[in-house]
Amino acid sequence: MKQNKIKQGVITGLTFGLIFIFLILTGFTQVGSDMIGNLLGNFEKAGAENALPVINLILFTGLIGLLMGLSTSKANLSNTWLASLLNSILAGLIAGLLVGAVILVTGSFHSQGVDFRNYLPKLGSEQMNYLLHYTTPLAAGTTYLITSTVASLIGGAIGKAFRQQSWTAHSMTWTKNTVKNIGKKLKLGQSPQRKIITILGLIVAGGLLYLLPLVWGSYWNYTMGTVAIYILLGIGLNIIVGFSGQLVLGYVAFFATGAYTFALLTAPQPHAILMNVWLAVGISVIVSTLTGLLLGLPILNLRGDYLAIVTLGFGEIVRILIRSDLLTFLTNGPKGVTNVVQPSWLGKVFSDVNYTHFLFLLVLIALFIAKRLKDSRTGRSWIAIREDQTVAQATGINTFKSKLLALALGAALAGLAGALFASRNQFTGPEDFTLMVSVNVLCIVIVGGMGSLPGIVVGAMVLKGLPEILRELDDYRLLVFGALLIAMMIIRPQGLWPAKKVSLELQRKDSLGDNIQEVEP
Repeated sequence: MKQNKIKQGVITGLTFGLIFIFLILTGFTQVGSDMIGNLLGNFEKAGAENALPVINLILFTGLIGLLMGLSTSKANLSNTWLASLLNSILAGLIAGLLVGAVILVTGSFHSQGVDFRNYLPKLGSEQMNYLLHYTTPLAAGTTYLITSTVASLIGGAIGKAFRQQSWTAHSMTWTKNTVKNIGKKLKLGQSPQRKIITILGLIVAGGLLYLLPLVWGSYWNYTMGTVAIYILLGIGLNIIVGFSGQLVLGYVAFFATGAYTFALLTAPQPHAILMNVWLAVGISVIVSTLTGLLLGLPILNLRGDYLAIVTLGFGEIVRILIRSDLLTFLTNGPKGVTNVVQPSWLGKVFSDVNYTHFLFLLVLIALFIAKRLKDSRTGRSWIAIREDQTVAQATGINTFKSKLLALALGAALAGLAGALFASRNQFTGPEDFTLMVSVNVLCIVIVGGMGSLPGIVVGAMVLKGLPEILRELDDYRLLVFGALLIAMMIIRPQGLWPAKKVSLELQRKDSLGDNIQEVEP
C-alpha cells in the first residue's frame, strides 16, 4: 500500500527531471529565463559584468517544480495531506537529483575546458556559466535540488488545498445559479442561462473585436489579421476533415488558387487586367470552388490514407506549376506577383484597422454559415459519413455528392482566404504555399478539436497567435508543435475545445404527453 502511495511521486519526479534535462540540453532554459527577465524588467544582455541575472533561472526552475507539485497532487486525489506532501517532496528530490547530477557532470567537464558546442550547439561557454549560476558545479547542483524540492512542495500544497476546498466548483455553481435567477426575473423562457450567456457573449465579443484593432497598433493588427486568415482556412478544412471525415493534405492548393487568381486579375503585372477588387474576390472564390470540384470528381471514392496521399500530391503539383518556367508567362514564375491591389471603400483604401475589422467580420460570417450547415440536414449527412460511410450509404445518403459538396465549400473558403492574403500583403509567390501551410491548418483543426468551430478559433490563436506573442520561442516552434500535439493526445485527445457529440435519446412518456403510447416488445 505504501509503495502504491509513493509510486506516483517517483514517476512524476523522473518525468519532470528528464524533461528539465532535455530543456537544458536544447537551450530552452535560457529562453525561459530570458522571458522571465523581460517580465521582471531585470533582463539586460549587456550588463556591467556581462552576466545575466541568476534569479531568472532560479525562478524558471521553481516554475517547473511548481508544475511538478501540481501534477503530483492531481494524480493523488484520494491521498491524505501528509501523503500528498510527501509525494510532492519525493518528486522534487528525484527531479532535483537528476538535474543536479547533470549539472555536476557537465560543469566539471566545462571547468576542464570542454566545449559542448561541438555536440550541443545551444550549450556555449556563456550558457554553461549561466547554468552553473556563475559558481561551482556542486553549488549550482545543490541550488537546483533545493529549488526543485521546495517548489514541488509548494505546488503540491496548492493543488491539495484547491481540490479539498473545491473553490472552482463552488464558484461555477454560484455563477450558474445567479444567471438562472436573472433569467427567471427577465422571463426569458425555458433556457434563460443559455440565452443570457449568448447575448452577453455576443455583445462583449463584438465590442472587443471592434475596439481592440483601434488600440493594437500596426504590428498586432497584422498578426491578428494572419490569425483571422488561418481561422478561415481552418473553418474550410474543418468542413472537409472535421465534418465529413475526408483526410485532405493538399488543402494549400485551394489557398494558392485563390491567391493567384486574385493577384493576376488585379495586379498591373504580368497581365494588367486591373479588375475591380470585389469582383476579383468573387471570381477567386468561384475558381477555387471549381478546382475543388474537379479534384473531387475522380478521387472521392478513395478513403483514408489513399485520399491523403493523392491530395498531398495535388498540392505539390500546384506549387511546382506556379513556380515553373513553363508557366512563367501566366504566373510570373518564381518572382511571384507584386503590387496586388488592396480593397477600398468609397474611394478610400483599407487601413490596417479597416482590414482587421473586415477580416473579423468575415470570420464571424464564416462561423455562422458553418454552424448553420453543421446543424442542417447536410451537416447530419456529413457527420454520418464521418462516423461510418458504409452505414450512411445504406441509410440512403448520397455519400459522393455530400463529400463533393464538403470539398467544394472548403475550397471556396480557402480561395477567399487566399484572395485576402494576397491583397493584404500586396504580393503572392510560390514560397507562400508550401506543404507546411496545409500541415499548420490541419494542426489547427486537430489541436482545436475535430469538428468544433470554437476549437478552430482557439487552435488558430494557439498555433499562429501565440508564437508571435512569444517571439523568443521562434527557434523552438516545431518542438513546441510536437510537444503540444503529444500533450493533446495524452491530456485532451478531443482537442482544446472539443465538439459536442449529437445524442438522440428517447424521451420519457410523461414529458411527451398522454397521447404517446409505449410500444410493448
